[in-house]
Amino acid sequence: MNLANKITLARIFLVPVVMFFLLVRFNLGQFQFGQGVITVSEIIAALIFILAAVTDGLDGYIARKRKLVTNLGKLLDPLADKLLISAALISLVEMQRLDAWVAIVIISREFAVTGLRMIAAAEGEVVAASPWGKLKTIVQIIAIVALMINNFPFSSVAFPFAKIITWGAVIITVWSGVDYFIKNWKVIRFSKHR
Repeated sequence: MNLANKITLARIFLVPVVMFFLLVRFNLGQFQFGQGVITVSEIIAALIFILAAVTDGLDGYIARKRKLVTNLGKLLDPLADKLLISAALISLVEMQRLDAWVAIVIISREFAVTGLRMIAAAEGEVVAASPWGKLKTIVQIIAIVALMINNFPFSSVAFPFAKIITWGAVIITVWSGVDYFIKNWKVIRFSKHR
């Protein structure tokens, strides 16, 4: 197994660690700020989530730079991304920091685009990542971190940053999904496997 795939596997193994620190209630301390409270375990979860999210770009860069692109990597990389984002969203719903419909919209878009990519692959075509898809990922990560740390430090000044960036993530997620389907409609329309 090459280095890029090991990094991807590490991202998968970090998913339950993030969930553990978010969902298991144990007292490592907390900080009060304005109207909000943030626990040490939430800070740890956010830092681990950020580390895992950064490895997404790192594994792909290493695979391309060192010519280590493998079929295993092509399978594991998007799986790791979807596991990380989905687990974080579902955990935030459990913590009552995110409405369930937001998680459903984001996760559904991921399934839909994955399905499109599978159809394209069966037809011998590749659905490349779009700039909208990359922006979607960045905004989702920022929104998830803002929700994990309970809108810190913006709660101290009563600015709803987490809510605003979450709405931005939903809008960009939906738009990027629509964009993928518009640009790749021919793949579905002319699929031999309909």
